[in-house]
Amino acid sequence: MRDADRSKVRRLAMPAAGVATVAVAALGGMNAAAAPAPAAGARNALPRIHAMPTIADARVPLGANGDCVLPVVISVTCVGVGTPMTYGGGAVESSPAVYIVYWGWNGKDPSGQAAYQQKFFQGVGGSAWNGTQSQYCNATDATGLTCAGGATHVGNPSGVLKGTWTDNTNAVPANPADADIQAEAVRAAANFGNTTAASNANTQYIIDTPQGNSTTGFGTQWCSYHGSAASSYGALAYTDFPYITDAGSTCGENFVNAGSAGLLDGVSIVGGHEFAETETDTNPPSGWTDTAGAETGDKCAWISLGPGASTDITLSTGTFAVQSLWSNAANSGLGGCATG
Repeated sequence: MRDADRSKVRRLAMPAAGVATVAVAALGGMNAAAAPAPAAGARNALPRIHAMPTIADARVPLGANGDCVLPVVISVTCVGVGTPMTYGGGAVESSPAVYIVYWGWNGKDPSGQAAYQQKFFQGVGGSAWNGTQSQYCNATDATGLTCAGGATHVGNPSGVLKGTWTDNTNAVPANPADADIQAEAVRAAANFGNTTAASNANTQYIIDTPQGNSTTGFGTQWCSYHGSAASSYGALAYTDFPYITDAGSTCGENFVNAGSAGLLDGVSIVGGHEFAETETDTNPPSGWTDTAGAETGDKCAWISLGPGASTDITLSTGTFAVQSLWSNAANSGLGGCATG
């Protein structure tokens, strides 16, 4: 479904049959009639969310009411391809700041995901790859396409990783629901001292759940998702980021690099996808989306060949696999998937 206003839940790249039921169940059975109790410190535990699909689900072309996700090996076809991103009036991040929470890891990280993830976020700010998103802004003309004079653009500062927190105090459920992820984001905001709406206007809280403890649907329907939750500290942009290598090639292992060099490809591909989309659509789907509801990462997800294919980029902190991101400005203004 494209945008379920009644349930305020958005899903992406689900099979056509039973899409609504499966999608909601994957995040703890949320629906408008039976929302979970609000997390401590949160005023609303039912945010809008947007997920990156698994490779298999990205191959499924959806109908006119579905989000647009490109087939894996080509960069054309599917609803929304070729249509530009337009602005919906919502928040964007002019100075993105990332905080990573390792929730309940207890020193267990067999794939070395934490160090790789931190190096990616230490280097991605100021990169040409992330610079493709600075064309998007918080004020446009009536078409929603052209940024108005004086508009604030999505920022691309260096040093976007502002802090990490290993939380081994609060127990992680075997399969944390979205409300549990939100509650941990609230605790993270308190831990980092971000207790006002202003201090959270540009923040992203990435909640890394430990190996074997992921939200239902990870690796079978989606790889990660981002959303926004209203809290007493203001709106909190957060990402549910499971232990990506648990899903193997389904969520990007060896998608760019072969052998051991590609073990962690999915960590930066999926992490970069959610990072860029949170910058441009902080409270989905009110920021920058296309006519089918796709965000900047969705239109270019899991392309392995041809224009817009996922590739390695070199940052000051190392070399990382990334997907391309949609740019309205690419191809002389015709739009396309770009890596820099």
